[in-house]
Amino acid sequence: MLHVLDHEPSLVNKYLAELRDVTIQKDSMRFRRNLERVGEIMAYEISKTLHYTPKVVRTPLGEAVVQMIDDKIVLATVFRAGLPLHQGFLNYFDDAENAFVSAYRKYSDEQNFSIEVEYIACGELEGKTLILVDPMLATGASFLAAYDAFVAHGGRPAHTHLVAVLASQKGVDTILENMPEGDFTLWCATVDATLNEHKYIVPGLGDAGDLCYGAKL
Repeated sequence: MLHVLDHEPSLVNKYLAELRDVTIQKDSMRFRRNLERVGEIMAYEISKTLHYTPKVVRTPLGEAVVQMIDDKIVLATVFRAGLPLHQGFLNYFDDAENAFVSAYRKYSDEQNFSIEVEYIACGELEGKTLILVDPMLATGASFLAAYDAFVAHGGRPAHTHLVAVLASQKGVDTILENMPEGDFTLWCATVDATLNEHKYIVPGLGDAGDLCYGAKL
């Protein structure tokens, strides 16, 4: 299943505009905060799809019945660009477990690369709800490598939500074609049509990791 948030007017479009704007994105603190705010909005949207059970809460004047989340949630992200987006989700799912993986492009030439995974921190995933977030879904290779690493380390979750702020149509197609059928949902704030020769999203926003934390060597 695929959800694209900017198909309907909402506040997420303001933050997307600022993330893309070459002038505003020079402020790295605001760029990180905008990723965090998009994460908060997407966390709220995902919360509508989870499983709930009514529970009684005692107040100073009596008792109230409230709907409480049943899902055991694990929030996962990819170093380093995923950290602000992950924080946005953690602001809302504040009692979730957390998992982290490093996945980066290792280029053999200017246009060809493989995805390298060098670090992972992850607990048990069996029977839990995995929310894997990363700002950019370009080719889909990093998302799939991260997912495979988490499953190999922690077992297969009951359901997986894959979350990207900006995606390419190629990346969306790759995820829909390669993830296990029936037990995942893909969420994107917006989807751009193309990738350039270096496999960056166009029009996109540039390198999210560099904009968050500075250029890497």
